Amino acid sequence: MGRRLLQLERNAELLIDVLRSLIAEHRFKLHDFVIMPDHVHLLVEVVGDMTTEKAMQLIKGRFSHRLSHEFGYKGEVWQRGFTEVQVMNRESLEKHREYIGQNPVKAGMATSADAFPFCFRYLAAKKAEVKIGRG
Repeated sequence: MGRRLLQLERNAELLIDVLRSLIAEHRFKLHDFVIMPDHVHLLVEVVGDMTTEKAMQLIKGRFSHRLSHEFGYKGEVWQRGFTEVQVMNRESLEKHREYIGQNPVKAGMATSADAFPFCFRYLAAKKAEVKIGRG
């Protein structure tokens, strides 16, 4: 994805909605993510007979379909393939979460990992605020 499609807030929010819908359908577990203007980092745990390839196909396909139908986008959305790294233990998981969280900080788009609106940490903090506000 080199065209910076995700720099538009509506497109980043659409991708977040796609991720939420797939999680709600129990397609995979999502441990972390960040949506940058021209790429995405996802920390996905596949379960059952789901494969990483199938999970990525679902994410890319559903996002492309909705982008076309809801916003009229007709061009190519995703580059072919993706890079996969296996997380083998807790230390590796934390290392990858830190890398994902620091992407917008290193790009100068946020002052901290939880200050960038299109990432797991930010949305989790907002959700916690809502729960505290209701309590």
